[in-house]
Amino acid sequence: MKYWIYSIFILLFKSGWAQLQPIGEWREHLPYNSAIDITADENKIYCATPYSLFTVDIIDNSIERLSRITGLNETGISAIQYDVLNKKLFIAYSNSNIDIIYRNDIFNVPDIMRDNVIGDKTIYGVYPYKSNYYLSTGLGVIIIDGDKYEVKDSWFIGNNGSQLKVNAITSDDNFFYAATDEGLKKAPLLSNNLSNYTNWQLMSGNNGLSSGGCKNVMNLQGRIIAEENDSLFAWNGSIWSLFYTDGEPIVNSNVSENKLLLCQRFQNGSSKVTVLNSDGTVSRTLAQPTVISYPRKAILFQNDTWVADQFGGLSHFSSSSFEQYKPNSPESIASGEMAVNNNIFYATAGEVNAAWNYQYNGNGIYVFNDGEWNNINRFHFQQLDSMLDFITVAVDPGDESVWVGSFGGGLLHIKTDQTFEIFKQNTAIGATIGDPTSYRIAGLAFDRDNNLWISNFGAAQPLLVRQSDGTWRSFSTPFLLNQNSLSQICIDDNNYKWIVSPTGGNGLICYDQGASIESINDDRWKLYKSGIGAGNLPSNDVFCIAKDKNGFIWVGTANGIALIQCPQDAFNVLACDAVLPVMSQGNFAGYLFQGQEVRSIAVDGADRKWVATKNGAFLISADGEKVIYNFTEDNSPLLSNDIKKIAIDGKTGEVYFATFKGICSFRSTASEGGETNSDVLVFPNPVPPDYTGTIGIRGLVNNAIIKITELNGRLVYQTRALGGQAVWDGRDYKGRKISSGIYLVLINDDGRTEKKAAKIIFISK
Repeated sequence: MKYWIYSIFILLFKSGWAQLQPIGEWREHLPYNSAIDITADENKIYCATPYSLFTVDIIDNSIERLSRITGLNETGISAIQYDVLNKKLFIAYSNSNIDIIYRNDIFNVPDIMRDNVIGDKTIYGVYPYKSNYYLSTGLGVIIIDGDKYEVKDSWFIGNNGSQLKVNAITSDDNFFYAATDEGLKKAPLLSNNLSNYTNWQLMSGNNGLSSGGCKNVMNLQGRIIAEENDSLFAWNGSIWSLFYTDGEPIVNSNVSENKLLLCQRFQNGSSKVTVLNSDGTVSRTLAQPTVISYPRKAILFQNDTWVADQFGGLSHFSSSSFEQYKPNSPESIASGEMAVNNNIFYATAGEVNAAWNYQYNGNGIYVFNDGEWNNINRFHFQQLDSMLDFITVAVDPGDESVWVGSFGGGLLHIKTDQTFEIFKQNTAIGATIGDPTSYRIAGLAFDRDNNLWISNFGAAQPLLVRQSDGTWRSFSTPFLLNQNSLSQICIDDNNYKWIVSPTGGNGLICYDQGASIESINDDRWKLYKSGIGAGNLPSNDVFCIAKDKNGFIWVGTANGIALIQCPQDAFNVLACDAVLPVMSQGNFAGYLFQGQEVRSIAVDGADRKWVATKNGAFLISADGEKVIYNFTEDNSPLLSNDIKKIAIDGKTGEVYFATFKGICSFRSTASEGGETNSDVLVFPNPVPPDYTGTIGIRGLVNNAIIKITELNGRLVYQTRALGGQAVWDGRDYKGRKISSGIYLVLINDDGRTEKKAAKIIFISK
């Protein structure tokens, strides 16, 4: 009977709590639609993307994702190769770091990445031979000892021993063959000193092989095949002969299951994969539009063809059908603003450079709802073809439709029925001064009356409002602004509009519409810049703003953070200057983030501030005087220290980071408090054996008091919620692990008027 109860509890745990992200854990939201490399072991296909990789199980077709969140050491892959002999997966990263996976262990080899040698350290290919890995790099050949997991040797085989890009390397058990930018070179396998360039003989330019660079070299059933000038040549021991050519460019050539596979992309933009027999005759040709659009590599597995395609993802071709594998994900990274509304996450993919110029990013907007991603862009919707660089987003609090700003393509309204409205020419949206075909929207925010305020960057009247009745008004600023630039908008508790002016050190603008939007006679404007009496910002280069629970305005600049604690007095005769928060750092103190670019600030349910910088993500206390977390690549699964934006799901406490290498999220300890203790959720519940993570209690009123008691009323632990969520480590007030059993969770607000009770079950082995 006990076993049956235990099984039911575990079933509940797996089916219920497992769908919630545990407190303190991370998720990655990396793109998996683009495939750049592929390899296979005995049971799985491994597919690399520009960011990470995933596997497909041959038996049950299940997909598993591998990333920094699951233990890899980097984000961004250049090459992968499975070592059949030693049963190891070799992963080369774009920054020259290396992971080798053996069984359930990941061995990191950072030697090349950390070496201060100047030159191209990119790893272009991996050749496993016996217990070593021979890497084709921009420096030459670098050998990794597969037993000791360290660099064993390096061969600089260019003329006079110089660095030389090696595109591929192979052997026939007698010689090593290296395809280089100087041509094909070979050296005796048993040579005592292959690091000496004089031991390498240049084969190109002799015996039928033309001079010049060699793109690839392969061993096909004992025959050495070289790729030069989009043609393949075979070596018979004394002379080279043409093996195959069809006049079309070769993207990749690869040997698999005793056949040679060519990935080709034609001049007209079409593509194909050709499977060649060992004698150079064509065994099979695959040309499936949209599926094979830019093939990067193809392999055979049990005589079926698997193709990694830059735009088509991973595809499996059997003798009579094909199947695509694109794990649900955003289609690229995000650099623009993000927002969360009603547990739905929105991220804009577009970006502008530091000078606020176009980047021509067409990846659009990503929507994450109930575990599924929806990508809205010109690749899926033809009517969005001219809308590039989506950089700002706002959700209508009335009907939950979505408004998205394109830097050049105008304003997009995604209605609740998933139809589109586009506003640019012949609408209230103004064209950019000096660029009449460009309609730049760089900031969006709804006020308390459900009016949509719009930063129309570069227009003659750069501030717009679309009123709740659908009418529009435009406003000129009374300040001379570089490029007439307006971007992020934040609306405070007074209904004042705080607007970033991001170029040329313009500063920060505060605008009050007065009693009526229609009348401009009572409008008030204030420009915040550096200097006492002028606003006291630490820098005129303002990047972001946020409003906290007290109604204060936090300003992120090129030189740290400023705090405006009197926004209601912004237009008074006596200046409402910003203050510069001071943070204690051991025995020292300094201005908050002084000397750092603060790119984004987000406020969580406990009024704490999450801050994005080039040096990682920070969580600081509500008053800004203490660092609670500092996440970097070195101390966490954070994908990159280069953080672009931060957004928070207030209901769950999940914090989203848009980084230089993709989106990831962290389940934090605070959520938004409600007016009542409704929909209280304790998770995990039941708590499984040996669970050492954090237990969360959410759905609480703000700062609720939580008591954990035994059934007889004896107090076990007491805490207070962070916003609308409390956390507990499963130990009593003396630090002892809780025993198996049922416990009560008693919840009160400060006035004892809001009461609630729940149960939590602990299971021992």
